[in-house]
Amino acid sequence: MKTIVFFLEEPSAKEMLEGLLPRLLSGDIRPRYIVFRGKQDLEKNLTRKMSGWRLPDSAFVVIRDQDSGDCHAVKANLADLCYKSGRDNVLIRIACRELESFYLGDLAAVERGLGLSSLSAKQNNRKFRSPDNLGNPSQELVRLTRNVYQKVAGSRAISPYLNLEDNRSHSFNVLVSGIRQLAEG
Repeated sequence: MKTIVFFLEEPSAKEMLEGLLPRLLSGDIRPRYIVFRGKQDLEKNLTRKMSGWRLPDSAFVVIRDQDSGDCHAVKANLADLCYKSGRDNVLIRIACRELESFYLGDLAAVERGLGLSSLSAKQNNRKFRSPDNLGNPSQELVRLTRNVYQKVAGSRAISPYLNLEDNRSHSFNVLVSGIRQLAEG
């Protein structure tokens, strides 16, 4: 049995993946989650945790928010940390700005997951056509849902409804594509 180990910046990313992965992975692939307490904790402990992983036939995925950093620099730093662990089969994915960009890329999923109405009609508004470009997606999502969205519970509620084929967040689509490739390889 193949294992895909996800190294995650925060608990909301785990909740998102738990709603997403059953639709992406076959039954012979087991996901495992290593959840950190923020990006500093992730970067401080990633090399040690990854190099200490002993389960054979494992692939690795690191997911981190871009926040206000330069996407290429963030990814290069994570790649360096993974290299220092001695692992070469690592997929690194950066959520452009924040994980909430994934949700803003599929307002129909937000609407269904949170039991709201009239959100999906806003998907063609300029700001939601390219949600990866928003400066503070989590704040935007809280505002848009009138404080209904909460980070962990919202991720749990929305992720099962995320459309795997039609999401306006480019970073979400790149994540899904990468996981599919890992699962097939």
